[in-house]
Amino acid sequence: MDTRATFDLERLTAVNAAQAARLLLEMRDARIAGQRARFGPRPVIGASWDRMLACGVDPERDIRAGVLSTDEVERRRQASPLRAVLPVLREGLLSMADVAQHIMVVADADGRLLWREGNKSVLRMADGHGFEVGADWRESVVGTNGVGTAIVTRRPVQVFSAEHFVRSHHDWTCTGAPISDPRDGRLLGVVDISGPLETLHPATMALVGSVAKLAEARLREQHLTALDRLRAVAAPLLARLDGRAVAVDPHGWTAAVTGMPPVDRVTLPKALADGRTWLPSLGRCAVAPLPGGWLLRVEDEADPASAGARVVVDVSGPRRWTVTVTGSAGCWTHELSPRHAELLFLLATHRAGRSAAGLAADLFGDPGRTVTVRAELSRVRRYLGGLVAHRPYRFHEEADVDLVLPEDPARLLPYSLAPAVVRAREDAVP
Repeated sequence: MDTRATFDLERLTAVNAAQAARLLLEMRDARIAGQRARFGPRPVIGASWDRMLACGVDPERDIRAGVLSTDEVERRRQASPLRAVLPVLREGLLSMADVAQHIMVVADADGRLLWREGNKSVLRMADGHGFEVGADWRESVVGTNGVGTAIVTRRPVQVFSAEHFVRSHHDWTCTGAPISDPRDGRLLGVVDISGPLETLHPATMALVGSVAKLAEARLREQHLTALDRLRAVAAPLLARLDGRAVAVDPHGWTAAVTGMPPVDRVTLPKALADGRTWLPSLGRCAVAPLPGGWLLRVEDEADPASAGARVVVDVSGPRRWTVTVTGSAGCWTHELSPRHAELLFLLATHRAGRSAAGLAADLFGDPGRTVTVRAELSRVRRYLGGLVAHRPYRFHEEADVDLVLPEDPARLLPYSLAPAVVRAREDAVP
């Protein structure tokens, strides 16, 4: 058991930022050398350092990938939903950034910097760090940092001085917070405030996190407005139809229904087109385009067995996992959250099924956390429907299920702390 005191960033920097930077450098150098320092890093930083050591990032210098061309930056800006919330980010952060000698940057989910504004002198300093529009700031490229580490952890993170894994960034402090799409939980990017290390303020992370949440709230408002417009178009049309039908936006959120109980969302194939398709939650449907969405007319009940469904759970990647369903009416793919990737991995390896208590023990080491397990599986069933049975939880007996694992089984769901996943990784090590 590690009995070392954890580095208290807020307390030590408030007393003496230079001393705090020296202690962090001692900790970083000890970790790189495989030695034990007087203090342990904060957990989020220690976990990032471990990732950097595992993937071979050079602690003395970052290996720069090519900066995006002006045309590619502009293409990504136009395609990014973050473009719509730039006014919220500017209003919440830019005035503070300029006064506090910081700059604000906004990166996409790939870690590419798309916008950069703030204090002019700090902008010039940032150029020397490669902190420029179009640059790649993933952890695997530049080490622990406010953009790349926030992308991996999906939560706000502050990185001060030698908490940066790469030495060339030790005179810098950065605080980033992820921004997710409220429609589907997909990571859109990161907003980050950065500047010289002596400008660190303990309230910065709370501020950046709050402004990121405000941006997500604005995206949510825009989504609801778009659903209202779709509803105005779809409601008169549905009123003239017989049978079961639902109008949904491009992400499957429901605007109006007829002949069936209302549902919040229908999981759609990645590529939906005019014609016919099979959906786990509805069955075979006739699909027609609407302004701002789709009309789904249900032709028969969902029946995974009769549809001859083949299910492929792909957890071979380090950060992106999917489930693909192929039936008699087509094929669709759904991207999985980290928790759902863990759940479907467990169900695919326990075809006879697992109880809620068993899954709770697998995921949390606590068989009593059945409420959380049931809630997550309820969300899974929104897009897999009858393909996932219960009592016990399992894939449908007649479904053909394939599990795609990484080439190196020790890299299975590398950021998962679920006991069953950790055991699977450990068992794979000779």
